[in-house]
Amino acid sequence: MIAFFTTVFYDPIFNLLVWLYNVVPGQDLGIAIILLTLIVKIVFHPLSKKSIKAQRQLQDINPEIEKIKEKYKDDKDKMGPELMALYKERKINPFSSCLPMLIQLPFLFAIYRVFYNGLTNDNAMDSLYTFVANPGPLNQVAFGFLNLADKNIWLAVLAGAGQYWQGKMMMDTKAKGAAGAMSKQMIYFMPIITVVIGSQFPAGLTLYWFLTTVFTVLQQYIVLGFKKKKEVEVVDNH
Repeated sequence: MIAFFTTVFYDPIFNLLVWLYNVVPGQDLGIAIILLTLIVKIVFHPLSKKSIKAQRQLQDINPEIEKIKEKYKDDKDKMGPELMALYKERKINPFSSCLPMLIQLPFLFAIYRVFYNGLTNDNAMDSLYTFVANPGPLNQVAFGFLNLADKNIWLAVLAGAGQYWQGKMMMDTKAKGAAGAMSKQMIYFMPIITVVIGSQFPAGLTLYWFLTTVFTVLQQYIVLGFKKKKEVEVVDNH
């Protein structure tokens, strides 16, 4: 199983990163990570687009979901069929917002391993494909000042701020009760977790985390539309 994961997921991503490192001006690892992040987001854009739209659709019908839950709170046997009937009527798959993420998980684990182990392991270059030139030890200093092998609290704070931005954008303003309270709590809880965990990772991985969040926010604006989001907020405020 480990060999399968390494061959199918880890090796291609590691080789792509090294290839990018070889071709970018000055062999700057930071630029290579930016390009790798962008490529990964583009490859998974169809899945992410579907997930973002599904999440927004579920938010749109949340008031109706809450009404059904309240109506049948003492009759769970009827609640399930009523909810499924609502999903069917609105042509929404309640699991469609989660499935794309599950599909991407093996790649996310592989990317984690690339940045956590692949860049510091002396034997990492042994997994290079024959057509990828071996650059020797990678220069861990990005942009002339950022050591990607060290921990960096400020980069973790940036990643946390990006997580807050992303959560704020996708927050369900229509959710009430326990769901609404949890939605608001997660906006602050996830950035804190991001900072705590990110500060313990090598800066290369934290940089990838930050860039992924920024590109995800931009992706959300592209899929949902900035103006549309603003209109929804204005309506909610009234």
